[in-house]
Amino acid sequence: MTDYIRIAVELLVGFIALFTLTQLLGKTQITQITPFDFISALVLGELVGNGLYDNEIGVPKLLFAVLIWGSLIYLLEIITQKCGRTRAWMEGRPSIVIHKGNINRKELKKAKLDIDQLRHLLRSKGAFSLQEVEYAILETDGTVSVLKKHPYEIPINQDLNIAPRKITLSTPLITDGRILSDNLKEINLSEQWLLSELKKLGYHSPKDLIFAEWDEGKPLYVIPYLDNGSINN
Repeated sequence: MTDYIRIAVELLVGFIALFTLTQLLGKTQITQITPFDFISALVLGELVGNGLYDNEIGVPKLLFAVLIWGSLIYLLEIITQKCGRTRAWMEGRPSIVIHKGNINRKELKKAKLDIDQLRHLLRSKGAFSLQEVEYAILETDGTVSVLKKHPYEIPINQDLNIAPRKITLSTPLITDGRILSDNLKEINLSEQWLLSELKKLGYHSPKDLIFAEWDEGKPLYVIPYLDNGSINN
């Protein structure tokens, strides 16, 4: 009977610890799970599961193990939030696997994807033929985001006889108040141009914005911080 009580107590403590840890780490652990997040979740589950059936591991040791592992994950999240330069290394970067209708074999090889796997991911987004796709971006969580060619957009533009237009991919220029210099170089724009555009919109510094993106032929789109620290949607 004592063993049953011990298991019940440890299970309850483990449940509360995991629930608390999940709340602290945020919803992105579930909604935008990366391969590392998945492994981290498995390890946490193993720590609790092994503790239940090992008589030598009591509640203090179980909590200690969960606390240490959870602290490491939380520290990693803080580092990636505070230091933007570490995000690409720690979380990975999205990669464009289809660019202007052409398959980027180099990026496919990096992601260890073959054509059949790519087609499977595209079908999950409603693109049942490669000829429908203008851009496809492989996200860090393994999903793919698809921008279809003009004739295949919904509603079907060619059925409505809508005149064709140029398909462009928007480029983020500012995230969390930080200018993305590499993205500016890719579209052949300078930081001086960006700062000038911000002044036209009434902003004195990139630190006033949580996000800004550029799309060819469109005004610069920005999302500023509010005074209370929240985001203006």
